[in-house]
Order: sequence, then C-alpha cells, then structure tokens
Amino acid sequence: MGDRMMMRRTFLIATAAITLAAGATPAAARDQWSKAQANAWYGKQAWLVGSNYTPATAINQLEMWQADSFDPATIDKELGYAQSIGMNTMRVFLHNMLWENDPEGLKKRMDQFLAIAAKHKIRPLFVLFDSCWDPNPKAGPQRPPIPGVHNSGWVQAPGAARLKDVAQYGKLEAYVKDVVGHFAGDQRILGWDVWNEPNNEGGGNYVPTPDKKAYVAKLLPQVFAWARSANPTQPLTSGVWTGDHWDDQATLDAVEKTQIGQSDVLSFHDYSWPETFEKRARQMLSYGRPVWCTEFMARGNGSTFDGSLPIGKRLNIAMINWGFVDGKTQTRMPWDSWKKPYTYEEPTLWFHEVFRADGTPYRQAETALIKRLSDAPRGVVPSAVR
Repeated sequence: MGDRMMMRRTFLIATAAITLAAGATPAAARDQWSKAQANAWYGKQAWLVGSNYTPATAINQLEMWQADSFDPATIDKELGYAQSIGMNTMRVFLHNMLWENDPEGLKKRMDQFLAIAAKHKIRPLFVLFDSCWDPNPKAGPQRPPIPGVHNSGWVQAPGAARLKDVAQYGKLEAYVKDVVGHFAGDQRILGWDVWNEPNNEGGGNYVPTPDKKAYVAKLLPQVFAWARSANPTQPLTSGVWTGDHWDDQATLDAVEKTQIGQSDVLSFHDYSWPETFEKRARQMLSYGRPVWCTEFMARGNGSTFDGSLPIGKRLNIAMINWGFVDGKTQTRMPWDSWKKPYTYEEPTLWFHEVFRADGTPYRQAETALIKRLSDAPRGVVPSAVR
C-alpha cells in the first residue's frame, strides 16, 4: 500500500473515531432491557446450543478475520457440521485492531460470515473484547502454533498497551459504536458479548498486565454504554467465570458487579463437574433474567457434554462449549500444556473440540446427545439421556 493511501486510511479512521467519540449518543439509544423485556425476548428463541468458534485454519481472532487469511470455504464446511448436529449458535471473537486497520473490510467479512451462518440456520454471538492469553496483539501474519500447547496464539483485545492508554479509548469507542451500530438491527445476530472474562489476568506463560483489573473495572461500564448507545435490537452480555457465590453481591468484585448489573441477558462460564455447574447455573438464574453458559466442556476437568448439557436443557440455559473443530488453536490439549507441551504424545483425553480435522466426531455419543437435546421440546430432556 502506498504512503498516500496509508495516510488517507489513517485520516479516515481517525476522523471516524473523533466523530463517533464526540458525536452525541443517538437519540434512539436504549436502556438496559428490563427483566420482563429480556424474558419476553428469550421466550421467542429456540433452545440455544453451539460452540465457541474459530475455523481450524485460524490460530486466533485476527487470523480468522484479516483479509489475507479469511477462509469462507472452511467456515461454510464447518458450520455445516454444526447444523448437522442441531447447533444453532456460535460464539465468535472479533478484535479492535481488525476495525482500526480495515473497518469497512471487517464489516464486509462479518456480513459474509453472517450470510454463511444464516445458510446453516446459525446466529452468532459476537465478542468485542477479550482478556485472555497474549496481552500484546500484533496485526498482520500471525505466528504458527507452539507445538503441543493449548491456544498458543490467542491474543487479548484491546491488549495491554491500549488498555493502559486512555488516549486510545476514543478508537475503542469508535470500534464498538461502528460495529454494533452497523449490525444493530441485523436479526442474523444473536447478541453481543461485550468482553470475555474481563477480570482474567491472562493465563499461559505471559507476564500479567500491572493493574489490569483496575483499568478494566473503569473501562467495562463504558463499553456497555457504547454498545447500548448504538441501540442494538440484540441483547448485551458479559460472562462471570470465577468464584463460588455469584448470587451474593458482597463477594463480587467491581467487574463482576458491572457484568451482572449491566447485562441484558446474564452469562457465565463453568468448566467443573455437573453438580458445580448446576449450583452456579441456579445462582445466575436467581437474578430473574435469561441465562447463557457461554463456555463449558473441558473433559479432563470434569466438564462434559454428558454431565452438563442435559442440566442446561432442563433449566432452559443456552449452552455454548469451548472448541469446535480441531485445528491451529490446538485446544484439544489441556491447560497444563503451557507447563508441559504435548509434543511427543497426544493427551489421553481431548480437552476441548467436537470434531476431528476431517469432520468426524471426536466422540459419536456426544454429537448424538447434542442432536437429541436440540431436537427435543424446550426444557425437555428425553428420558434416554437423563
């Protein structure tokens, strides 16, 4: 790209950021949905079941969406696998750098993704920011996977540098308002997960960002406000993920209070045994709003389709597991692979993923269970799987 074109693109992005940051909140900006509004909306939905989705050919959210590596053929094939087992949603991560570097291209590719998903009767839940794994994201070609290591190329959004630099917040605001605003009335979208595990320190072998939680605690309410100002017809959420007493406000940190206090639909993560899953699910249901479990299923940790999925169906909780097709994210490897990479042997039990790279189920009984539960009436668990 020539210098003149680069300067023009930079000018346009800067102008958009200033306009959206300074341009008053739209007159039609909505409030948080009431409990009655949220439950009325949820009552019109089918029981939601799906996966956190990255195509097998992408190591992270940047590689999934950048123009040079966007792979609609693989997406079409893999969402076909999802449709075949009754899945009707996918949780899909975006990144602020994608918008900063190519805002129109990102929205064009999102539209293309939505067309493919709609073909397979799938409505995605888009994630705007993420606090997990590498705190120093870099746009452009992504590094190859570290052999034998779980999610070795995943990157945080906005990343440590932008999180600590308040002067960058105008770009973050512009990203949220433009993306959510562009698709605010698009019924192909299930909802917006504004920030994945915002109070997560990061994980892996990365150096934690100093004072990260304090920065996030101040920024997260703004992100909710930016997204809501675009007047989306879809619900907003951000999922709690750690702790044992989510129904006790005294035990929640500032980030969790924002998540529970600002979400239209509540969401949570659980990678524990079924009895813990049900306890946490009931804690979330105590707030009187619809509830989604946006991450579960880590076989070696006691979280399985067999154990948790029927509970979610019975309680009318949306269920979105981590991992779909085995690929460059390598999340068939367990979390401890960051300490002892599985370079000489496969894990005895796959940690995540539903399908092998060739499209065959990792475990046929699991995909059959997903299909039976998705086919059953709302709230009904067929006797064969109780």
